[in-house]
Amino acid sequence: MLSDKDRIFTNLYGFESPFLDAAKKRGDWNGTKDIMAKGQDAIIEEMKESGLRGRGGAGFPTGLKWSFMPKQSDGRPSYLVVNADEGEPGTCKDREIMRHDPHKLIEGCLIAGFAMRAVAAYIYIRGEFVHEAKVLEQAIEEAREAGLLGKNACKSGYDFDVFVHRGAGAYICGEETALIESLEGKKGQPRLKPPFPANVGVFGCPTTVNNVESIAVVPEILRRGGAWFAGLGRENNTGTKLFCISGHVNKPCNVEEEMGIPLKELIEKHAGGVRGGWDNLLAVIPGGSSVHLIPKSVCDDVLMDFDSLRAEGTGLGTAAVIVMDKSTDIVRAITRLSAFYKHESCGQCTPCREGTGWMWRVMERLATGEAEIEEIDMLLEVTKQIEGHTICALGDAAAWPIQGLMRHFRPEVERRILEYKKTHAA
Repeated sequence: MLSDKDRIFTNLYGFESPFLDAAKKRGDWNGTKDIMAKGQDAIIEEMKESGLRGRGGAGFPTGLKWSFMPKQSDGRPSYLVVNADEGEPGTCKDREIMRHDPHKLIEGCLIAGFAMRAVAAYIYIRGEFVHEAKVLEQAIEEAREAGLLGKNACKSGYDFDVFVHRGAGAYICGEETALIESLEGKKGQPRLKPPFPANVGVFGCPTTVNNVESIAVVPEILRRGGAWFAGLGRENNTGTKLFCISGHVNKPCNVEEEMGIPLKELIEKHAGGVRGGWDNLLAVIPGGSSVHLIPKSVCDDVLMDFDSLRAEGTGLGTAAVIVMDKSTDIVRAITRLSAFYKHESCGQCTPCREGTGWMWRVMERLATGEAEIEEIDMLLEVTKQIEGHTICALGDAAAWPIQGLMRHFRPEVERRILEYKKTHAA
């Protein structure tokens, strides 16, 4: 279990003010100038050493991502874009950072932007986060007035600014290239890669897109050293992570824990256990709605990190733990997710545009039992035709919940079909 001295987000629950004076007392903006004085390459090396992997879902090594940015400018400015769209169902960690600890994010933007030789950071925030955006804008204004941002930021001799851009609440804009399109004022639709954003990103300039949590932990890692962060968690899955626990638990919560904590310990220690006891558990979606669910038999022993969950055929994703007890209509729950992905598809790629609606309609029939047993295999075949055949991962995200359901709960789907046939035989 994570000890208090190793916590990065010390105001996660908002017991103190989010603004500058209180943030400084918590250690934010402490020695920022000294960190920047280490030099850009040294900062990137330290981030590589820390082993931090992106906290937005994909888990790509952060230091490595930064190193793709051009060291010599060809005349174009470079930009940092922070993905604060957070549309993944079950996920509510980034909004807590922006609401209660915004200065961690702003300081992280400055250091990360400096390391990548960027001139500014754009924080693309989900439009529904009205309060969070106001807090963030106020915190940025404070930082500017205190000389921490803008010309000669933190007296480091480096000019850097941060801007907040509000989205309109589209899930697809959480995908980095769709986010860039939206930031430019166009329809939020993913771009083909290559070119990758590090080469041609926002306004045609080199850009790196990082998640809020990935950027907010940067100052603390650099203050304490990459080796400290690498010493937490497991090899290749290092550091601390914010977990959002929701669903059928006694105390739903957000909590910062060490990577690799057993799922059972996470739920019992922080969320007050499963409603009706651990034996009443049916299944858990461990990383936001787009990853495969896992049944209780897997939940008993699985560890919460990228590699352990991948070995079980699912993923850590955003670490949004959705707990379902035995009162859950599991087929109906996955049908509801299918409806969400159908609604959020941008419609650019045919497999996703046509396939998400088709899968949802079949799932609606499977939920009531008004289908044939053969349709299950046909549905699985269609998920395979969508997965991996679209520009972005929304097609995969729509296919995976259904694949997980059929892998672990197929007998329940078949039982409904047979029961429906029996009652409607006459």
